[in-house]
Amino acid sequence: MSNQSTVTEFLLLRFSDVRELQILHFVVFLVLYLMSLLGNLLIITAIALDHHLHIPMYFFLMNLSILDLGSISVTIPKSMANSLMNTRSISYSGCVTQVFFFLFFGSADFAILTIMAYDRYVAICQPLHYETVMTRRACVQMAASAWISSILYSALHTGNTFAISFCGSNMVDQFFCEIPQLLKLACSDSYRFEVGFLIFSVCLASSCFVFIIVSYVQIFKTVLRIPSEQGQHKALSTCLPHLFVVSLFLCTAAFAYLNPTSSSTSGLNLFVDVLYSVLSPMMNPIIYSMRNKEIKGALSKWIGWRLITKNKMSIFLLQ
Repeated sequence: MSNQSTVTEFLLLRFSDVRELQILHFVVFLVLYLMSLLGNLLIITAIALDHHLHIPMYFFLMNLSILDLGSISVTIPKSMANSLMNTRSISYSGCVTQVFFFLFFGSADFAILTIMAYDRYVAICQPLHYETVMTRRACVQMAASAWISSILYSALHTGNTFAISFCGSNMVDQFFCEIPQLLKLACSDSYRFEVGFLIFSVCLASSCFVFIIVSYVQIFKTVLRIPSEQGQHKALSTCLPHLFVVSLFLCTAAFAYLNPTSSSTSGLNLFVDVLYSVLSPMMNPIIYSMRNKEIKGALSKWIGWRLITKNKMSIFLLQ
């Protein structure tokens, strides 16, 4: 039996042993990563520069985009680097860091989505109290609570995971360090407490999920009582992007973690893992920009201003 102190590195799953396919994996991940970076940075920039978007809904959306940037930056660059350099190793400290930040960004992401559901509930079901409930101070406190509690949660979760003893193989059946895969490498008598923590995590996530469901049940009840069809459409237009993002987040996570595990890794498992870790951060800005007129207007205004500034600068340099 080998103790965790003897483990100096882990071996991550590679997508292929064929060099050409490794390069293809690098290129595909690079495109997806750049798309996610560009989309989320555009959302952050539009909200930060347009004072009309300095309201609670977009404040939380900016937090979500920042978290999505961090989430995809935890897993994708290392996998790309491994494919480019034809290696599969990650150091012990690198694996600890990856687990911590993956947990942090994922839990904070879900916490912000839960807060956004509450924001929509107050806006639609209690519109007269919205400005007194969702004040700037209250929004900052809620966002800070989500970030701080996620840091504490991920620190405890990561500490529990790497306090266990690893026996035998150090090959992680995933393209990034993930707790369920690391537990497969644990000694049978050393991971019981961590399994208990995983159960607690599921209960915590389930409570947030129930809160979101209850909020939207109340929202839809209120929307159906709005007499005008235009009023119903306006109310739903502020909720549908958030509902799509929550559904995408939960569906990809459910596919990844409820998928039956097997001794061998299939192409379907890899595809699901990629969807889970890449799709949500990449699609969130697309969903919000497509379904939200204010975001589209702010982006168009900012891009137009940049083009005008660039043209003026070009004319000035030519004179």
